[in-house]
This record gives sequence, structure tokens and C-alpha cells, in this order.
Amino acid sequence: MKLRVVWIGKTKESAIQTLTGEYLKRLSRYVATEGLEIGSEEALLKLKDRPGRTAPVLVLMDERGKQVGSEELANFLGYHRDQGVQDLIFAIGPSDGWQKETLKSATQVLSMGKMTLPHELARVVLLEQLYRGYTILTGHPYHGGH
Repeated sequence: MKLRVVWIGKTKESAIQTLTGEYLKRLSRYVATEGLEIGSEEALLKLKDRPGRTAPVLVLMDERGKQVGSEELANFLGYHRDQGVQDLIFAIGPSDGWQKETLKSATQVLSMGKMTLPHELARVVLLEQLYRGYTILTGHPYHGGH
């Protein structure tokens, strides 16, 4: 399985770039991982529509999505890993929200909670939670110690 974390728009803050790189590196210990900066929702839909052995799973992060805890996210990751999903894509959208067409194409829409986060910070939070999810799946003590 390949885990892709996708965001729309350029990264402005060097601290965000550093943290993004750190969590992508940590994730790569557990799953093939790629971070992608793209310019539009259309580019995301093209990425989703690339042919593969299995249909890609697209998870959009949106304030109206389902809220899940770390263990539930870990179960979601484990389920798709065990189902042989080839491409699992998590995407953080544009600041004005997802278009209806993009929302309809999603396999799942998740929320990080009711608080509003800057998109760059939301990316780091998502990456940390994905890393935490994989440590939960493998029994690594990271989750228990935080």
C-alpha cells in the first residue's frame, strides 16, 4: 500500500516544511509514503483516477466530516492495509472548502474536530495522527506515552 498525503497550495512556513518532512520520514518506517503539494482539486481528482490494481481510497479532511479518535483512525488504516488497497490518499483542501464534485468522489470525509486550524497546521496534525495510527497498529509505545 502507498499512503499519499496531499495538500492544495504552497507551503509558506519553513517550520511546517520541517515538521511535514519529519512525519513523512517517520511514516515511511511503516508504509510507503508520499507527500504531495498540488495546485487544484482537479489535480487531486486526476491523481485519484490513475489506474491501479485496486481503486484508490480517497479521504478528504473537512470540518463537516466524521470525527474519529486515534484508535479508530488506526483501525481504518489497518482495515485498508488488510484489504490490499494499493493507494490510500488523505487530502487537505483549499481554504474555501471542497467543491461538491470533489466531496462526492471521496470514499470517506473525516474531520479533525470542531476547531478551525490553518491548513498548514492541519497537515502536520494529520501527519502526526497517521504516524500515531501506525504505531498503534504495530504496538509501538509512542501512543501510550503521549
